[in-house]
Amino acid sequence: MKPSKTAAPGRLLTQAAGERQTGALVVGGHPGGTVYLIEGQVTYAESAAAPGVGELLTASGRLAARTWQAALDAGTSRAQVGRILLDHGHLTQGELELCVLGATYDAAYFALSPASAPVDFLDGATHWLGPIVRVDPAAVTREARRRARLLDEIYPHPQLDTAAVIPVPRPPVERVTITAAQWELLVHADGQRTPADLAQLLGRAGYATIQELRRLAALGLIELPAARERDSDNPDLVRLPRARGTAVDVRRPALSPGDGPTVPIVTGPRPAPASGDPPGPAAETDPATMHAPRLARRKPGAKLPKEVAADTGQMHTGTDEVLLKRIRTALRALR
Repeated sequence: MKPSKTAAPGRLLTQAAGERQTGALVVGGHPGGTVYLIEGQVTYAESAAAPGVGELLTASGRLAARTWQAALDAGTSRAQVGRILLDHGHLTQGELELCVLGATYDAAYFALSPASAPVDFLDGATHWLGPIVRVDPAAVTREARRRARLLDEIYPHPQLDTAAVIPVPRPPVERVTITAAQWELLVHADGQRTPADLAQLLGRAGYATIQELRRLAALGLIELPAARERDSDNPDLVRLPRARGTAVDVRRPALSPGDGPTVPIVTGPRPAPASGDPPGPAAETDPATMHAPRLARRKPGAKLPKEVAADTGQMHTGTDEVLLKRIRTALRALR
């Protein structure tokens, strides 16, 4: 089979399987991937969007990082990394086969899901892990299509699969129920990590990670990439920087010495209008004498000053003194 510039990866995989080819089907684009075949049977697949066997085994704690690295150093050149782990008793045959199958189906989804992508076939290429399992290419293709259909049923927004995960600052509803796996993803999503980064960090399958992220997007708990691009393209949504601790724009020009405040500050009590007189405009005050009143600090729970406590003449005539005493008693009981 001749290398193809742009084609459907699934169709080329079926063609290579029919010809019983041995080699690697390299799919370009983002995220892309590689599917390895021996005599037309799929033996392994890898993608930048899916953790490999090494990441799954070490992140889950099944293998120590130094053990995995030692196996790589000893068996990579001979494509016997998997066999070395089995011969030295670090893994059982069943454990390694399950891990390889999971990583293969996971990466094959990302490699075969594009309808069209740059595809080349490297004749005779083999993976350094070695032939641990052999899978029918038709089963791999069907599983990739099934997974794509399931994701669309959850939330049809494929841009989420490769964009950085940004949690929303506030949930759209008052109460939200999420699983432990979803909570772990939200905790580790720092606005920079992509789904692939989160999968490798947490030692999870890339497809399972995307599934949970699609569910979170359906709940409105993570931002959509399209919404981010729309906000960045709309200059009306750009917020001006604000100084810390202030509620005014830092670009607002300062007042000149001759300008007065826009809102007058009343420094003393205003006399009530006489009976029958219409309310008149606010009295003009000299801006030079206007200043904010200084408030004396009082410790929490301290008694009011005598001059304030003794001034009971301004109490509203409709005040229920019994109710006030009950409230005071309740507040004391809470101390």
